[in-house]
Amino acid sequence: MLLNRNMKARLTYNVFTLLVGISFVVSSLNAAGQSMDLRSKSGSNRITLSLNTKGELSYNVTRRDKLIIADSPLGLTCDDQNFTSGLSVVTISAIEERRESYELTVGNVKTVNHVFQSKSITFKNNSGALMSIDLVAGNEGVAFRYRFPDQNKKTRMIRSEITGFQIEKNAVGWLQPYNKAGKYTPGYEDFYLKVHPGDSINKPRNPSVGWCMPALFKVNNSKNWVLLAESGTDGSFPGCHLQPNSQGGLYTIAFAEKDEKYTLPLSDNSQPVSTLPWTMPWRVIIVGDQAGDILLSTFITDLAPASKIDDASWIEPGKATWSWWSHPEDHSPETYNAFTTLAQSFGFEYTLFDAGWEKANTEGGIIAQAVSKGIKPMVWAYSAAYFDPEKRRKQFKELAAMGVKGIKIDFWCSDRQEVMSCFQSLFEDAAREHLLVNLHGTTVPRGWHRTWPNFMTAEAVLGTESYFYEPRYPEKAAEQNTLLPFTRNVAGPTDYTPFALTIRKYPRLNTAVHELATAMIYTSGIIHFADSKEVFDSLPASVRNLLKDMPATWDNTQSIVAEPGEQLILSRQKDRLSYIVGINGTNKPQSVKLNLASYGKGFSKFRVITEGDNPLMTFKTETYPITSNWQYSFAPKGGFIIQFFNE
Repeated sequence: MLLNRNMKARLTYNVFTLLVGISFVVSSLNAAGQSMDLRSKSGSNRITLSLNTKGELSYNVTRRDKLIIADSPLGLTCDDQNFTSGLSVVTISAIEERRESYELTVGNVKTVNHVFQSKSITFKNNSGALMSIDLVAGNEGVAFRYRFPDQNKKTRMIRSEITGFQIEKNAVGWLQPYNKAGKYTPGYEDFYLKVHPGDSINKPRNPSVGWCMPALFKVNNSKNWVLLAESGTDGSFPGCHLQPNSQGGLYTIAFAEKDEKYTLPLSDNSQPVSTLPWTMPWRVIIVGDQAGDILLSTFITDLAPASKIDDASWIEPGKATWSWWSHPEDHSPETYNAFTTLAQSFGFEYTLFDAGWEKANTEGGIIAQAVSKGIKPMVWAYSAAYFDPEKRRKQFKELAAMGVKGIKIDFWCSDRQEVMSCFQSLFEDAAREHLLVNLHGTTVPRGWHRTWPNFMTAEAVLGTESYFYEPRYPEKAAEQNTLLPFTRNVAGPTDYTPFALTIRKYPRLNTAVHELATAMIYTSGIIHFADSKEVFDSLPASVRNLLKDMPATWDNTQSIVAEPGEQLILSRQKDRLSYIVGINGTNKPQSVKLNLASYGKGFSKFRVITEGDNPLMTFKTETYPITSNWQYSFAPKGGFIIQFFNE
């Protein structure tokens, strides 16, 4: 009883102090006593909004009551209104439970079934204009978005967004520089750099104006992991990145730059513009206890709109041959047809005809040749040719009539609002003709592969073509391959173009098995395999069979070892296929101990593919009975692949 009285006394004192106004008018309660916070159903993750005496809005995020994102600003300045100060609470909705249950065509898992808590808080500014903030909290993190609820159809422009993410100073981060507009930028094709909050951008591949999202941090004295991302970006908003400087660890939102036009016919205004009402994208904060929690999160697609394709039975993930990597200057019908035959010999579903295919098709009928062999052709295209809606629809109809099943559209190089809008209508127009979409030279996905399942993959990654162009790539590739699954690939399917064994201008240092393993580490609705027919034909039977059996997407994935930048081991299942795949991101050997009996239930043996006598080019395959104590030493920049089977 004494304890309760003491608690009541302290509470009374705190309320009194609050009322006399030492710092807050409203903390996590409004005047009616309603809470401005939201917890996940389990209670682990919480987002709390606060207003200070100036009516300035902020929020923080906790996990099990430990601070993850410290007090950070919220607000927008518009051409006609200011929502950064003078705010007061109008209404706070009741908490609603929402369930997101759906299937992903491409991902680490096939079936998703998550429960969230949600609520909305509406504020008014000094002139009485309204701004709502929608909150969502789930087991994988929290999210919020701005919304202007007015129904007056007025056009509004946002001049700035002051949203920030306050990261503790002793955190460790892995961030990718956001390259300024250039010949091929921004394209999210830079290295992820290991940084501390406040660090400036150091040695990017190209001049840079900020940091990309997703952005990964290890916080709370290394006890938690955080990924900052976006979801649900559509034609009403540009893609956003983070400002280049983070004074005191505060990372703030930046809009697409004005000069991000490339060759597209974009206006001179790069600010977000929309008629009211206006709902903006989700600011997503994924939180986990282990890095593997981040890798496996579906929070970004959970928040994205549900599929807009009623019948997706025609959408088939698969594998593709691709001639450009081994023959970048050869656009002959003979070469394209040889890669169609290669796809047929491996049981691949697709082949991709890259730049120059039109002439080869006129001269040699490469599309008809692929169709006649049961291979689905995909073709390359230039973004400017598919920006105008009427021209795009006409070209899509023509391609579909020719037998084309998918299109790779390249060189967008912009996060501008008009480009985000184009993507949404492009996915829809392609779906109407039963065409699959692969975006290159582009921004990262933002949950779009749930909304439009025909969106199979996108580049937005420093992939294997970098062996042609980037002198630092060979040394850093293995490390990047153990970082990107926790960052870029969480945002959506990644066209990394794996399995590039032929030595190029900048010689590869990763082992052959490491390169092979990347095809099973990254998720991509269509896996475009690099390298030549000669390399594929030279492979041992075990590797050839693996490539034939390997699925392009997964029913289930478990994270076994997840150490960004160092080591990654995943357990993957698809139907009756079961694998363990691992890669070493360091230049040192690393020891591995696994209980294979726990991952290989229902199987009697396992086949393991490791490095051969020449680690850069050859493979070794061994078969064993399943054991509960399997030990292995990763080669530097190496890998391994285990396949479980029964005789």
